[in-house]
Amino acid sequence: MSLDGDYDQANVFALILKGQIPAVRLYEDEHTLAFLDIQPQSKGHSLVISKWSQARNILEMEDEALAQVMGTVKKVARALRQALNPDGIHIAQFNGAHAGQTVFHLHFHIVPRWAGGPLGFSAHAQGAFADQAELKALAEQVRANL
Repeated sequence: MSLDGDYDQANVFALILKGQIPAVRLYEDEHTLAFLDIQPQSKGHSLVISKWSQARNILEMEDEALAQVMGTVKKVARALRQALNPDGIHIAQFNGAHAGQTVFHLHFHIVPRWAGGPLGFSAHAQGAFADQAELKALAEQVRANL
């Protein structure tokens, strides 16, 4: 998909927001939602989305929505740091299929990283699915730090 096009009301994040697909939620306010990635690149891999913007990429995102999302990115990154004590935190955002974007609802990845572990994204959105019970237990640990 190119950088241009129409917002797909049936994309997976839109369906999560509508309650039609479950997600292990970490944080939610009136403007944003943070949840654990079901195909994590590392323990604690989280996603943050706007609940009201229908921007497919950062080029379309309203400034107000972007500020709201970034505030939540920071809040969740801090909670992940406290809960998991990573050596680093990778924050990423992709724009267009050729940049690695697979869901066309603007979203930010927060990926805790540890020394000796892989850097970057390998097989983005193509990795193994996480165990739901493990994700729920991890979510409780992270939420305790929000």
